[in-house]
Amino acid sequence: MSPSANTPPQQKILPYLALGISILSMGTSAIFVRWADAPGPVTAFYRTFLATLIFTPFFLKRCLKKCDLSKKVLLMPLLGGLFTAGDLALWNISIFYTTAGNATLLVNTNPLWVALGAWLIFREKLSKAFWVGLGIALLGAALVVGGDFFIHPRLGIGDLIAISAGFFYAGYFLVTQRGRQNFHPITYLWLIGMSASIGLAIINIVSGNRFFGYSTQTWLAFWGTAIISQVIGYFGMAYALGHLPASVVAPTMIGQPVTTTLLAIPLLGEIPHPSQLVGGVTALAGIFLVNRAYQKGRAASQTLVPAPEPNTEK
Repeated sequence: MSPSANTPPQQKILPYLALGISILSMGTSAIFVRWADAPGPVTAFYRTFLATLIFTPFFLKRCLKKCDLSKKVLLMPLLGGLFTAGDLALWNISIFYTTAGNATLLVNTNPLWVALGAWLIFREKLSKAFWVGLGIALLGAALVVGGDFFIHPRLGIGDLIAISAGFFYAGYFLVTQRGRQNFHPITYLWLIGMSASIGLAIINIVSGNRFFGYSTQTWLAFWGTAIISQVIGYFGMAYALGHLPASVVAPTMIGQPVTTTLLAIPLLGEIPHPSQLVGGVTALAGIFLVNRAYQKGRAASQTLVPAPEPNTEK
């Protein structure tokens, strides 16, 4: 349910707290990937698979009451899960080729590709503010990637892999934008997780990666990313979206790469280069402008043409 304009400020403390916890939890993702002595796609598989196991009792309880799993409505979450598999597989690989902060920043350029995809596919109108923000964000990303290629080509390759992961991340958001209205959040998260787990299992089998035989520390990292990054992170964001407008939640999520960069200093010993800091701040500013312009445009279009009532509960 959307927040009311008359809602007392104190009643919004929990949604904002949940949003903060979500940003912090999701900001640990790259840290766990580095701590796991396993290929990136394997860590990605256990992140989604173990989280899906945790969601399963809640999913089954919900489906006993009401659960529409017809082929027509299943297409979107299953496709969203495959986009998630591609996103996590590429992003987890990029973390071993560039800094944790850069990988997290560049994959979070996805709002740019979401808005462009909505423009090209769904014919949604984009304002001048969007194009200004897009230019600023791309300039910042170019500074980050260009600086890495200048310092070390391997880092630059990792940056490009992270950006490609952002394309899949954007695909997930575009699909969810259309498919989420048919499902309760628990049902949708479970379907996305199951589809992503199957996709990641196939990626690992084709790549020849083993699923077992890892150290205790690696298994702790697997469970850590599943519980903290996936379950707590996504639950916090889902709760916030149920009480705060997307125009508040979406721009705030750019705090994730900031969190990762700060955590990587003491936990991974990664000190950002000054040029990367300039590029990162520039990119974040552009992403913020893109988010704000895109959300304002969607809100305006929904006011002119009322959206259909979703067939689910918040």
